[in-house]
Amino acid sequence: MSDRVLEINALAKELKANLKQFPNFPKEGILFEDFLPIFTKPDLFNKLVKAFKLHVGEQKIDYVIGLESRGFLFGPTLALALNAGFVPVRKPGKLPGPTFKVEFQKEYGSDEFEIQQDVIPKGAKVLIVDDILATGGSAFGAGELAKKTGAEIVEYLFVMELDFLKGRDKLDAPVYTLFGGQEEKFTE
Repeated sequence: MSDRVLEINALAKELKANLKQFPNFPKEGILFEDFLPIFTKPDLFNKLVKAFKLHVGEQKIDYVIGLESRGFLFGPTLALALNAGFVPVRKPGKLPGPTFKVEFQKEYGSDEFEIQQDVIPKGAKVLIVDDILATGGSAFGAGELAKKTGAEIVEYLFVMELDFLKGRDKLDAPVYTLFGGQEEKFTE
């Protein structure tokens, strides 16, 4: 294993140790993995960005696309670290000017996202980032929007993944998660 991978693994282990779990939140049967404590400690926040930057390596990235809302927490900082621009994907009606819109399926229904039409030039290389990969619906929607701009999706990046929901199966570009989460559905 390379030194880079060993360093990423050490950072991921430390970050995961700082998560908090909340059973039956936001509803019965859900084990909520809260990664917000990482942002209360600048050292941990820096390690989160460092781990992703190490993973991306020398790949040229033009834009980081962050999903509303938790992708906004670290997406801009990662973009700065990669010397890339940041572009938000938002719920309808939150972005000015002409937008592309997409409807996508989530675990319990459908939702919509928008992206501004003129911010990403055709052929730009993008990363799509969010906190957790669950069913993959939100990330899929963001990917469809990136394609509408003409961007090339280099990779989807997530802090963690709920493996049992198999969200990565919906995505058509490489997927990287800093660490795995729940491997099976929560039961008490």
